[in-house]
Amino acid sequence: MKRAYSVRNVMDAKFRSLPFEGQWLEAVGAPELGGSWLVYGAPKNGKTSLALQIAKYLCKFCTVAYDSVEEGLSLSMKAAIERTGMAEVSRRFILLDKENAEELTERLARRRSPDVVVVDSVQFMGLKWSEYKALKERFPNKLFIYVSHVEGGKPEGSTAQKIWRDANVYIRVEGFRGFPVGRYGGGASIDINEEKAAAYWGLKE
Repeated sequence: MKRAYSVRNVMDAKFRSLPFEGQWLEAVGAPELGGSWLVYGAPKNGKTSLALQIAKYLCKFCTVAYDSVEEGLSLSMKAAIERTGMAEVSRRFILLDKENAEELTERLARRRSPDVVVVDSVQFMGLKWSEYKALKERFPNKLFIYVSHVEGGKPEGSTAQKIWRDANVYIRVEGFRGFPVGRYGGGASIDINEEKAAAYWGLKE
């Protein structure tokens, strides 16, 4: 039987929270380093760009691995990394070339493994719900950020939908703007590309 916690135990518990500032504090609040996030949206709306922007900001506080399961080490991913200015955080960022859940588990079990892992995408990895849970349970002090395609406005597939329900933070992406919902406060939208977002949403208003 697992331990039960008193109110004092709960209040005395310490967690590693990330001291977000500016637009990220307004969007997400001050999240803990652990659990999972989900970024989801239709193709060509800025999901990967937003995921890379989040990864870059997180590099201020910890080390980040970006598992590019969809594109791998490719010209398009190189362009996205250049566009995001990842060279500024190169000592804290690594790109993984299409690693599956088993390979990712092996990597994270090593000493000095990354604190944060971005998986782009759930569908291309073929991630199972059991694999998601295993990663989360084995590495409770690491943050997993998953990128997902959509179908009918919701994350595509049963695994992605379960992650959506379980995630500490989820961000819906549409028209180069992210709309966050989370457990740490925040809630302000994020413009992934100000010019493209203004053009897209200007037509809708």
